[in-house]
Amino acid sequence: MAIAAAWLAASAAQAQMPQFDNDDIGGVVTSASGPEAGVWVIAETDEFDTRYAKIVVTDDEGRYVLPDLPDADYEIWVRGYGLADSEKVMGRPGERHDLDAVIAPNEAVAAEVYPAIYWYAMMHLPTRSEVENIEGGLDFYQNMMRNNGCIGCHQLGQAATRTIPEAFQDMDSEAAWIRRVQSGQAGGQMIRQLASDLAGIPFKYLADWTDRVAAGELPAEAPPRPSGQERNIVATVRDWATETAYLHDLTTTDRRNPTVNAYGKIYGSPELSTDHFPILDPMANTDTSFLARPRDPNTPTTNDDPVVQPSAYWGDERIWDSQLNSHNPMIDQDGRVWYTARVRPPSEQPDFCLEGSDHPSAQVYPASRNAGRHLSVLDPETGDYTPINTCFG
Repeated sequence: MAIAAAWLAASAAQAQMPQFDNDDIGGVVTSASGPEAGVWVIAETDEFDTRYAKIVVTDDEGRYVLPDLPDADYEIWVRGYGLADSEKVMGRPGERHDLDAVIAPNEAVAAEVYPAIYWYAMMHLPTRSEVENIEGGLDFYQNMMRNNGCIGCHQLGQAATRTIPEAFQDMDSEAAWIRRVQSGQAGGQMIRQLASDLAGIPFKYLADWTDRVAAGELPAEAPPRPSGQERNIVATVRDWATETAYLHDLTTTDRRNPTVNAYGKIYGSPELSTDHFPILDPMANTDTSFLARPRDPNTPTTNDDPVVQPSAYWGDERIWDSQLNSHNPMIDQDGRVWYTARVRPPSEQPDFCLEGSDHPSAQVYPASRNAGRHLSVLDPETGDYTPINTCFG
């Protein structure tokens, strides 16, 4: 009987063990409540040129496998809804690590890792009468605050935006918001959208929102843990470019034929921030860049954009410096990388674009000015970057 019981216990333990090989890390996540299903297991390292992290989700039995890890020492830890972040343990590919998850001691600790949108959704909206003098009324207000304004690109609601920076905490909340959105080289655009386009109305609601967060109010509901097919996602995250640059977009392949550039490099487009175009090699985990130049050296640069007010993070430093203002890159059938990038001052249209030109496009639609971007192409094999003058933008 004792032998049979021991055999059954061993079989149960074996059933819990995920299968993995020498370039994986696997194990089981448990807490005081038992196996933790639908939580994230993260392995991260700084041993490569880029900061590297791989993230997976546990199954119903709390099992996980971090697959195909490059050889390195990793910090491994658990994050999940309803949990506090676990202690980090060190591990290497080929090892088993059963991890101890930590039940969050209260809802406030659990909410620290909720998606930003759960926090941003706490913000109240104005009444229709408050915005009746804005063209488009409440529909336009909601479009700017919920869809196509800052939130279209940024995680409003994460810790940095749902709290007031220490530099502005001696002001009342509404004044602090008016001050913070004037920060840095984007300050002019931010204050214009909120103070002019939306008549300053958002400041009241932004201030009320951060006041309620500071007082301890939490999102109305907790997000569900990943389930079903969501648990099959394996995310690999790398930091590339520099701390003062950002990527507006990137490209990996020809969208018409996604086998082009298989296992190849990833090409980024840093828009207003820099003309050092970043390149990530996901196979070698290396981060490089090349300095792209316009056709006309007198092309305006974002470095001339003033710092409206000092940033809470960068002070008076002008961290942006881009003549090209590059946008969405695309890879063609030959593996060349095309950018929508400025090559000259927007007002200096070539004669072939103007009315009276015999150029077919000018005969259909003469253009005395374009929107500010043109074309350029990078040949990855030679490294040649060629700016292309266009009438359109």
